Amino acid sequence: METGVNFFLDRYRRLGGVVKPVELKQSIRVNTLALSVDKIVERLESLDVSLSKVPYTKFGYFIDKSRFSVGAIAESLLGYYFLQGSASQIPVEVLDPKPNELVLDCCASPGGKTTQLSQFMDNKGTIIVLEKQKHRLPAVLNNLERMHCHNCIVFHMDALKAERLNLQFDKILLDAPCSGNFASEPNWFEMHRNFNTVSNRAELQRDLLSAVLKVLKKDGVLVYSTCSLEPEEDELNMQWLLDNFKVKLERVDSIGDPGITNVFGRKLNPQIGNCRRLWPHKTGTEGFFIAKVRKL
Repeated sequence: METGVNFFLDRYRRLGGVVKPVELKQSIRVNTLALSVDKIVERLESLDVSLSKVPYTKFGYFIDKSRFSVGAIAESLLGYYFLQGSASQIPVEVLDPKPNELVLDCCASPGGKTTQLSQFMDNKGTIIVLEKQKHRLPAVLNNLERMHCHNCIVFHMDALKAERLNLQFDKILLDAPCSGNFASEPNWFEMHRNFNTVSNRAELQRDLLSAVLKVLKKDGVLVYSTCSLEPEEDELNMQWLLDNFKVKLERVDSIGDPGITNVFGRKLNPQIGNCRRLWPHKTGTEGFFIAKVRKL
């Protein structure tokens, strides 16, 4: 099977995308569990950090200019903000967890989206946090403490075994392990990325979707996201979901293009157009895919 740069470039052209160099802007998510937005912005600006609002997020700011690393100052250690890519902030905003809900975070490390869930819930309700890799748990726990998150219960558990929790969730975040993309990994094409990687990830993602849908309440919401541009991990997985489960795909209101409904000549369910696909050359972000799934 053909692999390598030309293989992927041809695929992207057929999907309506291109590969162009993208300089990703560093961004943060200010943490209202610690201080108000105004006070955090004022404090950073007093240190000559130049900020601009990320227009498609609620709490996101671009770092336009700084004389130092914003991840290595007291304000960061105090949990006033989290260094988080702007596209990475969108899935939790789409899920929109509420203070009275029981929420599952399936693949948590290093905890950026977990702390964002807690912020949106105002430290109320309960978040069950799953992380499969034991060596990644300290990062999750440290970030929860640093970001003033108190409504989280962390389990060393594979999300494939979520049914063992014997719980039914109002909302689930599945930011799935994926093959990544060229914008966030400069050497992506030169590394071990090939179609076998994509196929293996897509199979794991389907297993995870199947497992966590079992613990989602009827009429509950699952947000599925990847930082992959490959349709096997994105639109084709959503077609598989629609074919095998009683679900519907609801509209994701965000930047990006609609999900692709014709993949290499295969016509997909029109509902997949409700998803969002972030092409780096169009959004100025890393590649991303976001779907909002309602269980029927």
